[in-house]
Amino acid sequence: MSVWPVHGRITGPVVMIGFGSIGKGALPLIERHFEFDRDRFVVIDPDDKNRALLDERGIPLVKQALTRENYREILTPLLTKGGGQGFCVNVSVDTSSRAILELCRELGALYIDTVAEPWAGFYYDKSAGPEARTNYALREIILDARRRNPGGTTAVSCCGANPGMVSWLVKQALLNVAKDTGIKHDDPKTREDWARLMQRVGVKGIHVAERDTQRARAPKPAGVFVNTWSVEGFVSEGVQPSELGWGTHEKWMPENGRTHEKGCQSAIYLLQPGANTRVRTWTPTAQAQYGFLVTHNEAISIADYFTVREGDKITYRPTCHYAYHPANDAVLSLHEMFGNAARAQDTFHILDENEIVDGIDELGVLLYGHDKNAYWYGSQLSIEETRRLAPYQNATGLQVTSAVLAGMVWALENPNAGIVEADEIDFRRCLEVQRPYLGPVVGVYTDWTPLDGRPGFFAEDIDTSDPWQFRNVLVR
Repeated sequence: MSVWPVHGRITGPVVMIGFGSIGKGALPLIERHFEFDRDRFVVIDPDDKNRALLDERGIPLVKQALTRENYREILTPLLTKGGGQGFCVNVSVDTSSRAILELCRELGALYIDTVAEPWAGFYYDKSAGPEARTNYALREIILDARRRNPGGTTAVSCCGANPGMVSWLVKQALLNVAKDTGIKHDDPKTREDWARLMQRVGVKGIHVAERDTQRARAPKPAGVFVNTWSVEGFVSEGVQPSELGWGTHEKWMPENGRTHEKGCQSAIYLLQPGANTRVRTWTPTAQAQYGFLVTHNEAISIADYFTVREGDKITYRPTCHYAYHPANDAVLSLHEMFGNAARAQDTFHILDENEIVDGIDELGVLLYGHDKNAYWYGSQLSIEETRRLAPYQNATGLQVTSAVLAGMVWALENPNAGIVEADEIDFRRCLEVQRPYLGPVVGVYTDWTPLDGRPGFFAEDIDTSDPWQFRNVLVR
């Protein structure tokens, strides 16, 4: 685009928490699409490796980690400086999303993050059981904050590519499948409308199916965890228990599967880490592939959002989970890490746009089990197009930062919506803002199922009566 639209004005300070790969990629999009007072833009991060980008813009860096003890003292003056309505963009790790969003709402400042993050130590707390370390538990902490203080200043929870953008893709994909299968319906207006439409279409489940083919000039060195986005973030979620939204069509649960005693009851977890759990899945470029069933907030929120209830009885819910094939260097890094008792490497490295020679991040949603079998809908963003569209990031990063942009626009336009998830905000408006940054956005039907090519040489414990049972998806 020769002229980029300005989507609104931020009248107060802009405080960005975290300035790693996502923070530095979000910065130019904020500069491009919002009017704001540069004198009141500040970044907080304990690491100053990307400081040059801020120095050349005259943006100050507070080189400090936010903690339980200091976050109020540090954030309050920054978010209230000079009047107007501030905006907190939290793209950090090891900071409590709930604590910070509650402070922002007390101060009347808008808030957005890409993940429900806890204070440091949560993921590795050996005194807590596996259930307490799940994304289900983290989401319930955010929902508890909403129940205790409904309405008020907008705080958008978990609004990156996934979680975030994929919830908007699910709605558009559902409308596409409904149209292509001849199901007539009114435009869904409420959560209940959307859930009943998905039930009518016959969707049994959803894979957030991603294949990252970006590759670097140099191969991964031994002892280095290489990734195309935050290594800290990936390692943290990778060692959490594997989680998935649990559908009503499922007839079998793994022996190490566990349900939750409290909350919305939309998900289960497995007594094994997500980045060491494989599933069978499909994307248009790779076709059939293995993915990792890494825990993600959207697996729980999407399953919850599309639940149909008749009184106290749940009559329909789709299975939903992440099915992620990261860049090959990241796969090797995971093998190396889990081969060493899941101890992360001493060195972390994120591939930037200058190191990557080619590849795409193919990120979408696979809606399966309906009359046309399965439908993948999503973004096929290449590193080449990313370089043309925005600086300081690779294809994976731009899918995240453009979703942050879309969520910020929606928050500015809806400043009193309270605490919301990506599933609950205007998917059409968000995709309208984000789509210029997504490369080709395609919808592809496939006749592939997890039963294809099976049984093979070895006998398998599968369910041939229903290809889309999780029993057939999970690699055992």
